[in-house]
Amino acid sequence: MAVTGRAALLALLGLLPVIAAPHASTGLAVVGVLLLLVLTDLALAAPVARLQLARSGATACRLGESVDVSLSVVNATGRRLRGVLRDAWVPSAGAGPRTHRLDVPAGERRLLTTSLRPTRRGDRSPDRVTVRSVGPLGVAARQGRHEVPWRVRVQPPFTSRKFLPEKLDKLRQLDGQLVTRTRGQGTEFDSLREYVVGDDVRSIDWRATARKADVVVRTWRPERDRRLLVVLDTGRTSAARIGDVPRLDLALDAALLLGALASRAGDRVDVLAVDREVRGSVEGAGRTELLARMVDALAVLEPALVETDSRRLVSEVLRRSRRRSLVVLFTALDAAPLREGLLPVLSSLTSRHTVVLASVGDTRLDELASGRTDVDAVYAAAAAEKAQADRRGVTAELRRRGVEVIDAGPDVFASHVADAYLSLKAAGRL
Repeated sequence: MAVTGRAALLALLGLLPVIAAPHASTGLAVVGVLLLLVLTDLALAAPVARLQLARSGATACRLGESVDVSLSVVNATGRRLRGVLRDAWVPSAGAGPRTHRLDVPAGERRLLTTSLRPTRRGDRSPDRVTVRSVGPLGVAARQGRHEVPWRVRVQPPFTSRKFLPEKLDKLRQLDGQLVTRTRGQGTEFDSLREYVVGDDVRSIDWRATARKADVVVRTWRPERDRRLLVVLDTGRTSAARIGDVPRLDLALDAALLLGALASRAGDRVDVLAVDREVRGSVEGAGRTELLARMVDALAVLEPALVETDSRRLVSEVLRRSRRRSLVVLFTALDAAPLREGLLPVLSSLTSRHTVVLASVGDTRLDELASGRTDVDAVYAAAAAEKAQADRRGVTAELRRRGVEVIDAGPDVFASHVADAYLSLKAAGRL
C-alpha cells in the first residue's frame, strides 16, 4: 500500500476545518474521511498480484552497443490499471527509462520497452518489477513486486576486428605463394613440377624423375590443420587496468582476433581460461562456430583476485594438447609472479610445444619514467624505470628458454599477436 501526493494535499486541506473549529471531534471527522477515501481507493484499485508479466527481446549484445528488452503487461483483472511500473536492472546494465506510466484497461495488454547500454561484460539481469496500481480517486495505491527473469549476455566488443582484413590479406599471400622451396618443419606436400635453376636438390623426387625425361621436384606448402591453444591467465594480474581497460579485456580482444585468423587458416583452435582452477574453455569447435563459441565463453570471464597456479596451468595445457601445438599464453610480464610461478615449470611446456607469451605493455610506465618535475615525480620515475628493467630482464630470460615474447601497447597489442602467429606459420614453426 502507498499513499499519493493527492492524499497529502487532502490532509493539508483537512487542517482548515480543524483550525476553524478546534475540537477533537472535528479532527476525528477529518481523519475518518481521509481514511474512508484511502480504503475506498485501495478497494477499487486493480490488484497487482493478478497481473501477468513476461519479457522478450535481445538476449545478447556487444559491449558499447544498445539493445531493447520488452516487458509485456497483461491486465487479467476486471478493473482498469492505472499507475507506475518500475523495471529495475543492475546499474551496469545501463537501463532506461527506469519507470513507465501504466494505463491498461481490463483484459488488455501493453508492451513496455527498456533500452540497455551495458558498461561491463558478462550476464546482466533485471532485479524486480515493482508495480504501483493507483485507485480511481488518486489517493492511495496498491503496490507489489514481480520476479520476471531475463538475461542479456554482454559480449566483448571485439574492437580488434578492424585488423582482420589486413591479417587475412597476409594469410592469403602466405597460402598463395607458389612454392616453399625447402621442406621445413610444419610444411606438407603440395605438388610435383619440373626442376628449375635455383631449386634445392634435396627436393628432387627421384622416383618421379625416373618415370619422366625431366628432373622433377616436390613443392611444399605451409601445413594446415595445426593446433593452437589460447590460454588466458585470469589471476590477479589480469585485473590491472591499462588505461581505462582491464588487462583481461585486452587479452580477450586479441584472443578473438587470433581465433578468427587461425580458423580461417584451417587450424584447430582451443581456448582455456585458468587461474587456480579452470574458469572456461572452448574445445573441438568447427571453423564456422568457433568465433561464436569463443565470444559466448569469454563474455562471462572475470579476473580472480588470487595468484595463478602455474603448475595447474601447465598441467591443463599438457593434458589438453598431446600433439605438438602452438600455445599462446596471455599473462602479465611481471617479474616476481613469473619467476616464482611459471619459470620453474616452463621447461615441461617448451619441450613439447611452441610457446608464445603475450603481455600488454603499460604506456603509463613510459610517461612516469620521463617525469622529473618535482621530488614525487623523480621517485615515480625511479619506480617506473625499475619496473621496466625487471620487465626487460624477465623477457630476456623467457627468450633464452625458447619462448616468443610479445610486449606491445594496448592499441597495437592484438595486431602484434596476430603478426606473431603469421610469422611462425610462414616459418613452418607451428
